[in-house]
Amino acid sequence: MDTFNNDKKIITGENSGKVDNGAAKGVIERQTYTGERPLFQAKNLLIKDTVFGEGESPLKHSENIDVIHTLFRWKYPFWYSKHVTVRECTLFEMARAGIWYTDDITVEDTLIEAPKQFRRCDGIRVRNVSIPNAQETLWNCKNVELIKVTANGDYFGMNCENVTMDDFILYGNYCFDGAKNVEVRNSRFLSKDCFWNAENITIYDSYISGEYLGWNSKNVTLVNCTVESLQGMCYIDNLVMRNCKLINTTLAFEYSDVDVEINGKIDSVINPNSGMIKADSIGELILEKDKVDISKTRIIVNE
Repeated sequence: MDTFNNDKKIITGENSGKVDNGAAKGVIERQTYTGERPLFQAKNLLIKDTVFGEGESPLKHSENIDVIHTLFRWKYPFWYSKHVTVRECTLFEMARAGIWYTDDITVEDTLIEAPKQFRRCDGIRVRNVSIPNAQETLWNCKNVELIKVTANGDYFGMNCENVTMDDFILYGNYCFDGAKNVEVRNSRFLSKDCFWNAENITIYDSYISGEYLGWNSKNVTLVNCTVESLQGMCYIDNLVMRNCKLINTTLAFEYSDVDVEINGKIDSVINPNSGMIKADSIGELILEKDKVDISKTRIIVNE
């Protein structure tokens, strides 16, 4: 039979597993914890069907932790942790700022109701997760994988680096401001001011709707995408678009260096800085000689 000493925080018992580094893993099952830091600096644990109630930082400075079917009801569950797996769990709204300064963490099949998750983490894998209150989530993180994730909140993904996304859905403005080295596939963004001040952004087979897409960014590539935007793709250094559609998109490409091939019509284009724009037709083409050197941009219209 497993035992748990609440004073010394020692777990013993025959029921144990193995973590990746080969260390024995104690098991905690069907427990309820309250108060501050109940499992501070815990190592090599499997935690199942447990509730972490009111009390901050229950697993702060923990390492080699697997958590399954567990509820987190209060603040800061994982800070300064390493090698963590969270599966089929729930982080309630007051588990805010729950995962900060943590490296090598996998979160799967989990509901995260709490805002401000994932801050200054390195090595994040989030799969089949819903984040309905994702304000200020995923800030200043590195080496991130998001697969089948739905998030709703502003300022998602600010200043992140080395991010891959597949089947990602975002409802929220100002996402991925300052991000670098981002690859997106099969995703949807309802977000104005997204991918601002960003660098090395590649988006495949995705849909983006929102004003002012991509301003002040560098090396942005969209392939097989549909975009709906007001003044989208402006102030971009090296914008590439292949086999894309622009619907209800006006005043595009201002002061951008472009290599753009659009299927169908572009409603309006204003003062691109240089490059090529190819489309079936352009509703309104605004080229002002006193603002840009119009000889640097080639316009090709099929119709």
